[in-house]
Amino acid sequence: MSRTVTVGLDGSPESMAAAEWAAREAGLRGLPLRLVNVWEPVPEPMGQAPLLGADIEHEWREPAPRRAAEGIRLRHPAVEVIVGQLSGAAAEVLTEETKDAELLVIGSRGLSGIGGFLVGSVGQSVVAHATVPVVLVRAEEQAADEHLRDQAGIPSAATPYRPVVLGLDTDRPNDTLIGFAFDAAARRDTALRVVHCWKPPPHFAHGIPEHRELEAELGRWDGAVLAEVLRPWKQKIPAVEVVEEARPGKAAHHLVDASQEASLVVVGRRFRRAPFGAHIGPVTHAVLHHATVPVAVVAHV
Repeated sequence: MSRTVTVGLDGSPESMAAAEWAAREAGLRGLPLRLVNVWEPVPEPMGQAPLLGADIEHEWREPAPRRAAEGIRLRHPAVEVIVGQLSGAAAEVLTEETKDAELLVIGSRGLSGIGGFLVGSVGQSVVAHATVPVVLVRAEEQAADEHLRDQAGIPSAATPYRPVVLGLDTDRPNDTLIGFAFDAAARRDTALRVVHCWKPPPHFAHGIPEHRELEAELGRWDGAVLAEVLRPWKQKIPAVEVVEEARPGKAAHHLVDASQEASLVVVGRRFRRAPFGAHIGPVTHAVLHHATVPVAVVAHV
């Protein structure tokens, strides 16, 4: 079976935005787009109610994916669109669908009145268990948002893409994560901004004269380590301009700040065997909830 870019679709604004982003990504990758609509069966007592019969279920299930597919085919005529309608628990079904996917895309809802986005229980479960990269897209994400502004100060699909941002831990770098970020930047013909953060020593204070030299030395050392990690990738994919940033402080804060000028933020999730199930990790969790652009979570060992 051909690999696909798969998107979870339920008719909500965030899932429709995810479908539009996924269609653009499928076009960049030259892959079919699979729209998956998951119907979660209602509990037995409710399912026996007259208003929740087969006709009503069909009425809920059919229109959203069909309309979405029709619209995407018009806007992206070069992309093959496949519609799948499945039943079961949404998180489990979408995770299972990743077995035939190169990428899974789902929506992320904005928090009204709060600076952030909401990754619901389905999204968090899929991110925590999927073995392929999962991209979360904000509601109402527009194509132009991924591009630089033109001379009039307006982002446009006719202008170049903004850089791809990669959050990288140089203590445990992973080729799957780095390769995904380089590939994303290459497909967009844009720069890759790699952000690595290091922790200052205990009781370290910025701005104190005797600490400035130490901070500069630590920054140079971490910068050299970052450059060494990226050196083979820069040689392998020389067409991608790489901007290396080794910064003191919390990685989540720097990545969220960097997202404001990015087209895509790429972060990792390590496979973990824990007594309470899979975990996303604190940095990835924070970026998912606060980054202002689509976030790709790449699972790796």
